[in-house]
Amino acid sequence: MGKDNVIINALLKLHIALLLIFIFAPIAGSFVFSLNSDRFPSLPLGEFSLEWYRLIWEDPLVWAGFFNTVTVGLCVAVIATLLGFGGAYTDFRYNFIGKSFYVALALLPPTIPVVIMGLAMLAFLSRINLSGSTISVIIAHGVMCSPFAMAIIRLRLSQMDPDLEAASWNLGGNEWATLRHVIIPFTKPAIFAALFITMAVSFDEFAVAWFVSGLNETLPVKILGFLQGQVSPRINAIGSLAFLSSMTLIILAQLLLRSPPSDKS
Repeated sequence: MGKDNVIINALLKLHIALLLIFIFAPIAGSFVFSLNSDRFPSLPLGEFSLEWYRLIWEDPLVWAGFFNTVTVGLCVAVIATLLGFGGAYTDFRYNFIGKSFYVALALLPPTIPVVIMGLAMLAFLSRINLSGSTISVIIAHGVMCSPFAMAIIRLRLSQMDPDLEAASWNLGGNEWATLRHVIIPFTKPAIFAALFITMAVSFDEFAVAWFVSGLNETLPVKILGFLQGQVSPRINAIGSLAFLSSMTLIILAQLLLRSPPSDKS
């Protein structure tokens, strides 16, 4: 029996290792070729070079896409986290008819295919004359990212002792004071984690942004344009920087989520 467990554990570890290699090998290859002097990705590698990073540094189109991406990401992170907190606290605090339907509906957007979401957003935003602007991307990404924030904050609230609210009320605090001094401090790690996660999701999303951005393209949409126009090594450099940015945000979020619950607030 013990030998069987050893074999199963070894197979599981092998499976995880192969899965990680399958996921990260293309990303590692893109990073390596971004530092290669050769124009086309091939072996053997050429000389070490930062030429492609210099080219994107001097490219105004890349900077315009980067500025749009950061602007959208910051706005989406704040809006989605506020909406997610409100949705999560409503689910935690109140019991009402149709609550399960409310939660399912609030968490629905990530399950919708991005092409359908993009077409729906384009049709809706065109009717209110907002299509083709940065605001349209913020609205579309806000709808997509809010469920992620809600899920993260719901998880944190599920770890909270419900008696903390009652204790605050018994000590004279009203609902707003309890929210400010008990709920928000307890969920603060999840709030910041939601900010980072939603920002990372917005940074990487291109399908919906492609439909609604018009000329105000985000960086992922510009990468798609580079791919359609020509095979450029700049894509490897841009992709490597985008990956590092997203991974940094996700790692920060994971570190915050690992913060143990505390009832000292």
